[in-house]
Amino acid sequence: MLKAVLFDMDGVIVDTEPLHRKAYFKMFGDYNIEVNNEMYDSFTGQATLPICRTLCGHFKLSDTPENLVALKRKHFKYLFENDSDLTLLDGVKELIEDYHRNGLTLVLASSASMPNIERIFDRFDLNKYFKAKISGADLKASKPHPEIFIKAAELAGEHPDNCMVIEDSTNGIAAAKAANIYCVGFKSPHSVNQDYSKADKVIGSFKEISYSNLKNIFI
Repeated sequence: MLKAVLFDMDGVIVDTEPLHRKAYFKMFGDYNIEVNNEMYDSFTGQATLPICRTLCGHFKLSDTPENLVALKRKHFKYLFENDSDLTLLDGVKELIEDYHRNGLTLVLASSASMPNIERIFDRFDLNKYFKAKISGADLKASKPHPEIFIKAAELAGEHPDNCMVIEDSTNGIAAAKAANIYCVGFKSPHSVNQDYSKADKVIGSFKEISYSNLKNIFI
């Protein structure tokens, strides 16, 4: 029986990907490194520190991954405060309200840093709907490792069998399935070149998983 829903944030709740992309590529420019689209797409769903470790190793940078993280976050903070390309995804606020109204426990499980999570939740007034929030940036392992969803289920106070994950990335879906949790893959228009084959259900609209429609999946 479904009792809790574990939401990813980027590409599921809010469209921060254009801002993250701009911030990353500003940082790439600062270090004079050329990251192609294929490599960038492979980062989707991962936390910033593991990405920067990969960059330091791949490009043999003399600087530390932590310094790359700080610079990327500086660029993102500026863009968050000044760029107009930041909106909730169509239908997600209605979905969150629908689940909350029907008694489901909601937990945010995102690879984003907690400061960025808090900015989004404050800006769009989402805190009242969620029992807890967890950042992959604060964990030992990043998606596709299942740690974030195992801990999110614990924060929800529910067994994984009673949970559902909503994800938009290859790494996020793999993490959910590794945690033995039912996973809905949301084909976000902003998450390109992602593999949804491991998802239990793939959707293109949040209306497909409204609370009333979930009764056809969870008994």
